[in-house]
Amino acid sequence: MLVRVAPSENGTRDIVLRSEVIKQFGKQIRLVVADTLDKLSVSAGSIVIEDKGALDCVIRARVQAAALRGCSVEELDWRRLA
Repeated sequence: MLVRVAPSENGTRDIVLRSEVIKQFGKQIRLVVADTLDKLSVSAGSIVIEDKGALDCVIRARVQAAALRGCSVEELDWRRLA
C-alpha cells in the first residue's frame, strides 16, 4: 500500500482510492482511512491511496505515517490512536 498526503486546494478532505480489491473491500478501506484521519484530527487534505490488498492494521499504519510526515509532527500522542 502506498499513501500520499498533500494539502487540499479547497480546504476539504479528499480521499482517492485505487485498489485491486475495491469491489470487495473498498468500503472497509475507506472506513479505516477515515477513522485514522479522524483520530489524528486531519480535517483537510488530499489523500491518494494505492492498495494491493493490505490488511486494516497496515492501512492504519501507512495512513498515520503519511499524515504525520505531511504535517511535520515531531511528537505523537499515542493515546489518541489507541
